[in-house]
Amino acid sequence: MTRLATLVALFAAVQPVAAQAPSPGEGVPFFSPVTWERLVNAADEPHNWLMYSGTLDSKRFSRLDQIHNRNVAGLELKWAHHIPQLGRAETTPLVVDGVMFITESPSNLVAVDAATGRPFWRYDHELPDDLRICCGRNNRGVAILGETLYMSTLDAHLVAIDARSGNLLWSAEVADYRAGYSKTAAPLIVKDKVVTGIAGGEFGIRGFLDAYDADTGRREWRTHTIPGPDHPDNRTWAGDSWRTGGSPTWITGSYDPELNLVYWGTGNPGPDYNGDIRGGDNLYADSVLALDGDTGEMKWYFQFTPHDVHDWDAIQIPVLADINVDGAPRKAMLWANRNGFYYTLDRETGEFLVGKEFARQTWAEGLDTNGRPIRRPGMLPSAEGTLVSPMAGGATNWWSPAYSPRTGLLYVNAFDGEAEFFIRDENYDEGSRFTGGGTQTPLPIENYASAIRALDPATGDLRWEFPIKPRTRAGVLATAGDLVFSGSVDGYFYALDAVTGAELWHIGLGGPVHASPMTYAVDAQQYVTMTVGNVLYTFALD
Repeated sequence: MTRLATLVALFAAVQPVAAQAPSPGEGVPFFSPVTWERLVNAADEPHNWLMYSGTLDSKRFSRLDQIHNRNVAGLELKWAHHIPQLGRAETTPLVVDGVMFITESPSNLVAVDAATGRPFWRYDHELPDDLRICCGRNNRGVAILGETLYMSTLDAHLVAIDARSGNLLWSAEVADYRAGYSKTAAPLIVKDKVVTGIAGGEFGIRGFLDAYDADTGRREWRTHTIPGPDHPDNRTWAGDSWRTGGSPTWITGSYDPELNLVYWGTGNPGPDYNGDIRGGDNLYADSVLALDGDTGEMKWYFQFTPHDVHDWDAIQIPVLADINVDGAPRKAMLWANRNGFYYTLDRETGEFLVGKEFARQTWAEGLDTNGRPIRRPGMLPSAEGTLVSPMAGGATNWWSPAYSPRTGLLYVNAFDGEAEFFIRDENYDEGSRFTGGGTQTPLPIENYASAIRALDPATGDLRWEFPIKPRTRAGVLATAGDLVFSGSVDGYFYALDAVTGAELWHIGLGGPVHASPMTYAVDAQQYVTMTVGNVLYTFALD
């Protein structure tokens, strides 16, 4: 039987199972409670995937090596889970002791057997009809602590769900969805708190990052990503523009237990393209924030793109790694940014260490000694349109990078596109889009280079690249089998050699990819999972 025929037959076999979901409370799965200690030491449980990025340092690296660069060509489909709601499936599931938790569009959650795909329970979150959302009816994942799952919802709530039964335990309103606030990202557990961000930057919101008591849903702290008038950094916003300045915390951050620092990226200022009404650097938009995990107090920040007028959110995931830079050991943060530059920062102090272009960019001459961009003249949006690289979608975006301690390389999905940026006058109207302009791409998207690029974080140098076309919204996974997994917009799931970038395996699954792969093991067998289209596919060796 051909591989395609095998895939079709297996998918047909598992489809009826996925469709027969029991009611909440039936088939309660067994797993050991996920303590804070387990989360801190998640790398020591490679058979599990205990949080959105795998570990608190967000390396998206697994120590599993049963599937490796010499046998990966033998991967076969084992089971598939169909997501009933059409839309962009951006989920990264969790796996806890053989139980998989999958978020589905728009704000739903299911538990299945990680070895077979057999469903245990389903939780469907009811949404209002008058939602105001920017970028898709999607959900990227959940967090777990003890026996409770925590999920963001499109109507800007944080919900706690019993992981054994699927029953709702509590629901906290984070913000008013009618004003344009929404939530799509997986929360992050920090000790006994659930740290969670906010989306909706295109609606003139004021961004923030929250922490909630995991047991009660009571908010413990809130840190605004735009300082108020009582703070000196508020002067980086002209007049009252800070009130509608955006800077959302779209995606999931990282945490260093030794430093007790939470790291989170912030989105672009608003309105996106018209900076005339918000003169100044617009702190802390397009930045990474380092916050005290107990209080939310800001310890340091680094702004990648001051006074951004190109929608280059810094909402990439901070990757934490201990590396040598210029011959000295550093507690580093690795960051390939949407603006086209790669950065290595000291995660203790925020000091700029390394900066180098990793994708095509035309807006800056380079970075100064402090990491601040040296802008080229004539690159601002205009009424007639200004051609700039990267495009608004960025040189990379929210899709996850990966770092392998074995190779010392950061793997990132990169894009060399361009766009014409336009400006217009626009008044703020609560609950309506507030962008001050727009963009258009002069050439079809497939005319621009796109690749998985392997970067040396000590220098920013490119080690290898694997071309992919066209532009793809897919994250990356690295494993101890010296493999890099990712997907493409035309529906291919593939594996590369982590050292050389050579393609070792691929399979066509017939749908666009908007998610990130992950891996786990059950009964000593390693699996690799990727969501393609609205189907979650799981592979293992035969």
